[in-house]
Amino acid sequence: MNPYTLRTESVDEWLDLLRSKPELMDNVTYWHTEPARPSRTSELPFSIHPKLAEALRVKGIERLYTHQAASFEAVSAGRHVVTVTPTASGKTLCYNLPVLQTLLNNDSARALYLFPTKALAQDQVAELQELANLMEADIKTHTYDGDTPPTVRQAIRNAGHIVVTNPDMLHSAILPHHTKWVKLFENIQYVIIDELHSYRGVFGSHVSNVIRRLKRICKFYGSEPQFLCASATIRNPREHAERLLGEEVALVDDNGAPAGEKHMVFYNPPVVNKQLGIRRSSVLESQKLASMLLKSGIQTIVFARSRVRVEILLTYLQDAIKGELGTKSIRGYRGGYLPKLRREIEKGLRNGEIRGVVSTNALELGIDIGQLQACVLNGYPGTIASTWQQSGRAGRRQGSSVTFIVASSNPLDQYLIQNPDYFLGRPPEEARIHPDNLLILLDHLKCAAYELPFEEGDTFGGEKLVDLLEFLAEEKVLHRVGNRWYWMEQAFPAHNISLRSAAQENIVIIDMTEGHRVIGEVDRFSAPTLVHEEAIYLHEGVQYQVEKLDYPEKKAYVRQVNVDYFTDASLAVELKVLHVDRESASGPLTRQYGEVTVMAKPTIFKKIRLRTHENIGSGPIHLPEEILHTSGYWFTFSEEESAKRSANDMQMALLGLANVLIHLAPLHLMCDPLDIRVVPQVKATHTKRPTIYFYDRYPGGIGLSERLYEKHDMLLEEAQRLIVGCGCLSGCPACVGPIEEVGLLGKDLALSMLDSVRERR
Repeated sequence: MNPYTLRTESVDEWLDLLRSKPELMDNVTYWHTEPARPSRTSELPFSIHPKLAEALRVKGIERLYTHQAASFEAVSAGRHVVTVTPTASGKTLCYNLPVLQTLLNNDSARALYLFPTKALAQDQVAELQELANLMEADIKTHTYDGDTPPTVRQAIRNAGHIVVTNPDMLHSAILPHHTKWVKLFENIQYVIIDELHSYRGVFGSHVSNVIRRLKRICKFYGSEPQFLCASATIRNPREHAERLLGEEVALVDDNGAPAGEKHMVFYNPPVVNKQLGIRRSSVLESQKLASMLLKSGIQTIVFARSRVRVEILLTYLQDAIKGELGTKSIRGYRGGYLPKLRREIEKGLRNGEIRGVVSTNALELGIDIGQLQACVLNGYPGTIASTWQQSGRAGRRQGSSVTFIVASSNPLDQYLIQNPDYFLGRPPEEARIHPDNLLILLDHLKCAAYELPFEEGDTFGGEKLVDLLEFLAEEKVLHRVGNRWYWMEQAFPAHNISLRSAAQENIVIIDMTEGHRVIGEVDRFSAPTLVHEEAIYLHEGVQYQVEKLDYPEKKAYVRQVNVDYFTDASLAVELKVLHVDRESASGPLTRQYGEVTVMAKPTIFKKIRLRTHENIGSGPIHLPEEILHTSGYWFTFSEEESAKRSANDMQMALLGLANVLIHLAPLHLMCDPLDIRVVPQVKATHTKRPTIYFYDRYPGGIGLSERLYEKHDMLLEEAQRLIVGCGCLSGCPACVGPIEEVGLLGKDLALSMLDSVRERR
């Protein structure tokens, strides 16, 4: 029992108290209540195995939710299936039931479970093992990941009925060594892919190719598995599943699970400077709301958009409630924490020892952390889908829950907080992948050729395969003999290909305070701005200063410090157009899509004081330039439009427009806001005219900028609506940017540019 336990209020009591506080209610722009929803159920299927039916009854499951029954039916009919329902609606049974049913009837059958993270995989093994024990069935379920001891691996390969792994292990440890997995591939009946919505962008494009390789190997061994997928709500689940799998898929989306009453409170921090449009910090307001919830005994999760923000919020919250709850009852959770620490935090949330957690979207996925009662989102998570996922971590099937969306000053947050109907009235975004991205496809062709030689007539995705194989043969990677292409290098290629990023290496962070220990890692693209020398790196609320970044060796050496600031770095970006693929002209604007080269160099970092967030100093960053070859969309203003304004006015107008558009763009792309970047140029290199560029932050591009090219008119309309609707006088962080960046006329200049474009279309 936690020694710090307080009197626990119910969420309903707490919300009544909140309604009586005008100093908080003045900041609530909208209060949406989703009524409680009763369950809708069906009888257990007639064909279900008696042992399985009895095990379900022992667990208290007498009937299935409608979506579980519909999914079982579709699987029984031999279809590939994707089940799409909200968080905590019992999707797991949708695939566990048919798998266990088949294994009870056929001991030689096999199933492969894929989860995007190790934590999800471990949850599943526990659940499957519980059902197997209840049925007294000898069903061997094993996790196969990087932590699996070598002695256990052989037993899993030979005897595992259910192999639970992640796409990275399938890609680098199972498919390249398929001859050791003959029993699995000869008898595989099902491939389970959970959290399907997380396979998007670069990661999804890689995984789609891994699945192509998997199907190719299954065919070689004479098997043809059914794919059973589960996903949180996205706009295009069937299309996304079919693109990922290359198969026709049945969609099950009739959610029969019950839900308690859910409150969604839109909260805009108060304005502290009306002329400059500056609001009180969203971090401080999030901390205030979370502290109130925690002090009332309500178990709470706080989501923040970046690692740095997680650590800052964690520091503030631990400080605020240490007298009542003790600092160990509030924990952080994010990528870069080592697995053992994450498992400890998950367990503490389930058993109630941990009363609050501050997380990045790492806890957005369905890891079992119990059902919390309240959720505070520090800033809009970037997509409607993510917002519902994060909000869904709070809320039991009975009883109320509350989610606060605390807006930051960025334009996207302000747009949504003022237009809640946009969020509440729209379906979630589409998940987009580009599996035929040439760099990604060539990587996986090498892996596939290592696994099995290619023959003329083989297919692999939508590209002309023979041309690509000939190219790899010219590069001396493959060797052609007659109508076959063989792998001819010594090493196997999968080892050097990461599914998670376009760049292959992560930077490991080593703490030198007492000896040397690894405390985390960051990806190569983030390293120049997060772990440059003199940066303050935050980890579990502790501050570390980066003493040395060894870029060639991919190591950052840090030492624990106690300072009252954190750091934020700037990048200088130069962009060149290589090739135009699509073009369209409208009035004074020409928009284009094609290939671009981006040169990015970190320049300076700023020291920002904790709590007040004032700038207290800066320093240079000495790191090499990163070069990125990718795809982009850009629009160019006519010379006539350019001649109307001075170079300085044009600079301010473009900066203001770019600031609004880069925040609105993620509304139309199911992507992290950092996946797409913007560069305004007063005199573009290739046309000498004012231009705003968007580019995909991944080599070769992943289809994001092309989607923006198609949404161009809608983007400009929304930008105009946002700027006109903002209450500031001259520009502010919630629209075109702060006055110190865009000047006193920034808002008017950006609007006049948009007006001239809209008038003359």
